[in-house]
Amino acid sequence: MDLHSIATLTVLLLQQMCVYLVVAYALSRTRLFIPLTRASIRWPHRIACYVIFSAFCIMGTMLGLPVVSGNAIANTPAIGAVLGGLLGGPVVGVAVGITGGIHRYSLGGSFGLAAAIDIVMQGLIGGLVHRYLIRRGKTRLLFSPLLAGGLTFLTILIELGIDLALSRPFDEALGIVKLIALPELLANTAGAAVFVKILLDRRDSIEQQSRAFSAKALDIAAHVDGVLREGFDQENSTRVARIIYEQTGVGAVAITDREKILAFIGMGADHHLPGTPITSPQTLHAINCNEVIFADGNEVPYQCSISPHCKLGSSLVIPLVGEGKQVIGTIKLYEPKTRIFSTINRTLGEGIAKLLSSQILDGRYERQKNLLIQSELKLLHAQVNPHFLFNTLNTIIAVTHDDVGKARELLTDLAVFLRKNLKRPTEDVMLSEEIEHITAYLGIQLVRFADRLSVEIDIPEPLLSVRVPAFTLQPLIENAIKHGTSQIISPGHIRISARQEGSVILLEVEDNAGRYDPKPGGGGLGMNIVDRRIKNRHGESFGVTMTCEANVSTRATVRIPLEAAS
Repeated sequence: MDLHSIATLTVLLLQQMCVYLVVAYALSRTRLFIPLTRASIRWPHRIACYVIFSAFCIMGTMLGLPVVSGNAIANTPAIGAVLGGLLGGPVVGVAVGITGGIHRYSLGGSFGLAAAIDIVMQGLIGGLVHRYLIRRGKTRLLFSPLLAGGLTFLTILIELGIDLALSRPFDEALGIVKLIALPELLANTAGAAVFVKILLDRRDSIEQQSRAFSAKALDIAAHVDGVLREGFDQENSTRVARIIYEQTGVGAVAITDREKILAFIGMGADHHLPGTPITSPQTLHAINCNEVIFADGNEVPYQCSISPHCKLGSSLVIPLVGEGKQVIGTIKLYEPKTRIFSTINRTLGEGIAKLLSSQILDGRYERQKNLLIQSELKLLHAQVNPHFLFNTLNTIIAVTHDDVGKARELLTDLAVFLRKNLKRPTEDVMLSEEIEHITAYLGIQLVRFADRLSVEIDIPEPLLSVRVPAFTLQPLIENAIKHGTSQIISPGHIRISARQEGSVILLEVEDNAGRYDPKPGGGGLGMNIVDRRIKNRHGESFGVTMTCEANVSTRATVRIPLEAAS
């Protein structure tokens, strides 16, 4: 064979290989190639790897060039066989080789059997290299274009040796090998290297999209965090819609409840007005059936239900789901007729919907919890006032006969106590206000118990300005008197103190009775409500703890974080 024939065959085979790679590149833009961008470990991925590389192996044979009256074919099935084994492992490599080998054998020719064995050998060698690299933790080398090209070059050399050993007559086989050696070495080596580079580019593209998606999702999550916990209403929905609109760059963003538009930002805002009823059939269907509806304007037609002149051309409607999987509203992303709805925005929209649904649920839970606490506080007020009022009036009646001035003081203390009770906020007050409240309460109790009760208040001046949950100390002091000092014969003593330990404020109410009952509910309704309120707001490490030394002392300690108390 002369050099001109070899050069001509080389050029022709390289041209055929370019067609092969164009097909590979086109398919790499589809989801079909995604399993090939990672070393195949799971069987579904391995099966996909087998199917794809078997197809490329067969295509490499079909695009080959017959030589010497069709006795042999200069072709590129080695690319599919080697890469099938290299990326899928020995089992996949041999399976691809057998599939490609059977196809090549069916075409006949004096090289048919040898060529079939060649393809199986190439798949096996690729698979063995895969196993070697995986076991040594060198997975990244599987996607090295240099390794893929070098390995394919080696298997082509082995292939040429097998062809000489098995094909007859030998002189004819030798002539064919001399003709196809250089073209096959160049085409297969370059083809394998470029094929792996295509896979690397596809993987990089996927990773870049993933990074962009993650960054955008985190950014949106950071901006909308907590907004809808404040309430699923028009004002908060508008804030969220504006954030999503600015972060995603879509044509428009809308948020609805089950009946009306709560917010609309972007193109079409002149006729999609917040507060107006929902008229979109896609939105109504999404709400009624709890389904994501994507009207791309092509396969699924989209037409604005409000204005025929609306520039919006596609819509993604995602239900917002509340308790019991019930739809409580929707979030809608729109694109104009001049723009295609990107996949990343569709996936992002579904993620945002889950985030917003969670926020709405959390907000409703928090409001219900706060309502429960406020109801319990009102219950406690209702319980304390009649009971306390009855005892106080009896005390005033008894004192009136002996000391009118003292009775007048008692009435003043009672008025102060009741007035502060009625006007008491349900959240936080300054510690000085809490002390003023309990001072009026203690003024009455000290008269009731005369010389049987003494009270000591030890609170540093700087701590009087910190804020504490309203109605914190009075239930604890009442507990100390009702279940403690009033039950002992000797004089009772109550000490009220406050101190700071690092980032925590400690309030303590201590009596000298030591009669605390550690059974569940033994601390009384008031103390349990105080404890639950603080834990709900600040966590389980805060709240009320009780310590008791029997018949000696009982101490109620309230832990509040300083940042919350300041």
